[in-house]
Amino acid sequence: QVQLVESGGGLVLPGGSLRLSCAASGRTFSTYAMAWFRQAPGKEREFVAVISWSGKSTHYADSVEGRFTISRDNAKNTVYLQMDSLKPEDTAVYYCAAEVTAFLTIAASEYDYWGQGTQVTVSS
Repeated sequence: QVQLVESGGGLVLPGGSLRLSCAASGRTFSTYAMAWFRQAPGKEREFVAVISWSGKSTHYADSVEGRFTISRDNAKNTVYLQMDSLKPEDTAVYYCAAEVTAFLTIAASEYDYWGQGTQVTVSS
């Protein structure tokens, strides 16, 4: 069983930055593909970014490309999401997810474990 715990959310002004962290339990974290998703009120959960087990491959949603950066530290069992140039439309609950076969996918249904989420609010 894998447990994922997100942190780092909060209230930020438009144009500001936040860094989200997701700490994972378990000794096999380094073999998983890891992703971030988000869900705004009244909307479906949407893909944000994914990173391969090695950290060498990443993929982003068009809406965050060039503004967000996903990274991981396998020694710390942690994945990060650096969010810059934040916009009000980035407001959502952000979730990290683990895919145990290391398959890079943007489909939420393919992910095996999920965190509880952390709220990000971008507002003036």
